[in-house]
Amino acid sequence: MARLKNLSLLVLTEECLEEYFDNLNFAHVGCFKATLSKVLGFCIIAGSLLVKVPQIVKLLQSKSAEGINIFSVLMDLFAITATVSYSFISGFPFSSWGDGIFLSLQTLAIAVLIMYYSGNMIHATAFLAAYLSIIIAATSGLTPVEVLWFCQTMNIPIVLTSKLMQAYTNYSNGSTGQLSAITGFLLFFGSLARIFTSYQETGDVTMIVTYTCSTSANAVLALQILYYWNVDTKSKSKMKKVQ
Repeated sequence: MARLKNLSLLVLTEECLEEYFDNLNFAHVGCFKATLSKVLGFCIIAGSLLVKVPQIVKLLQSKSAEGINIFSVLMDLFAITATVSYSFISGFPFSSWGDGIFLSLQTLAIAVLIMYYSGNMIHATAFLAAYLSIIIAATSGLTPVEVLWFCQTMNIPIVLTSKLMQAYTNYSNGSTGQLSAITGFLLFFGSLARIFTSYQETGDVTMIVTYTCSTSANAVLALQILYYWNVDTKSKSKMKKVQ
């Protein structure tokens, strides 16, 4: 029983542990919300380990970054990095922002690959070195928390702009190019769940608004993936009938 209680502390607070194990009060609303938030948070973190891997694989297989807006990717990377740095310095629970670590690494890989396949190997190397320097400065205490808060606040227009830039690129091209459908849908559901976990675990209004905007923008991209997927399917069917 002692081991079970210790393991339960990963997703339960001391108060909820007492409610569940000592008082056997399994209908406690507050504890249900807190526990659900923790479980969702860790599920999101687990999912983030691979969420953008399909996109990376697609880039590596095609050896092309066609249809992917590099400025959108860079702005997305800034937004994720700002959230992780601000959350880390603010001391928020790991379950409320841990996915950002893996998302930032994968987004960084995508940005570097786009630069590489665009023939800018020197730019890709320099960008990688610069990004690592920024991360060290942002999480080591060298950067004032006020600056990190401002960067987090800037995430709202940045997230909207970066996602809508990609949406406009898709619209202009009449397809989603090398965008991964799996990645697109996982990002949408992940940001949707983060609205709840941010409200429950941090109570930070900026974080909540940021994830709400991100979810809305990710929904646009997810709908585009579905729309152009259907368009491509219909076009291929017509081509087969003509042949």
